Amino acid sequence: MRINLPTWLTIFRVALLPVMVVVYYLPFHGHNITAAIVFILAAITDWFDGYLARRLNLTSAFGAFLDPVADKLMVAVTLFLLVESHRGGWPGIVMAVTAAVIVGREISISALREWMASIGMRATIKVAFVGKLKTAMQMIALVVLIVQHDAEALRFYHVGEALLVIAGVLTIWSGLHYLRAAWPMLRSAEMLEDSSKRDA
Repeated sequence: MRINLPTWLTIFRVALLPVMVVVYYLPFHGHNITAAIVFILAAITDWFDGYLARRLNLTSAFGAFLDPVADKLMVAVTLFLLVESHRGGWPGIVMAVTAAVIVGREISISALREWMASIGMRATIKVAFVGKLKTAMQMIALVVLIVQHDAEALRFYHVGEALLVIAGVLTIWSGLHYLRAAWPMLRSAEMLEDSSKRDA
């Protein structure tokens, strides 16, 4: 299997995740800024590999599989870091619930897309504007929260929390959008299964 440039960028994005985790916990001045820079670099590769794949027509089955996995890993790992360092009281509860909603939605929609692909209807579930807005809001919130981890000079942590909660709401909204698009196929499959059971 030959790996093209966009896929190498995706692999690089995955490799940046343990780097971000280590930097996030290292006890040196500016570790939070450095971790945020690593996260931003990973986010840039996310945009750039997609751009190159479309521009140069460098698509592959492995790249199509790995790219969304890398995106979800990046968000999930970062959320786990933030939840772990944001314990106690209502802020910790809100952070944990929001993270659970975002990760739960990603798992659910991934399973839905896999099922739709198995019946040849994956194209039915297209990325909507609300999904893109959710992603943008989520990325901004995560960068702000990483920067504010143990930061004394800046006080925008609550802004990051608010943006992440908004991203959580948009996550539910976009998830319902995808579910609504897939619902006719889900109902048809259920009716076909019921019919098969009655005929058996």
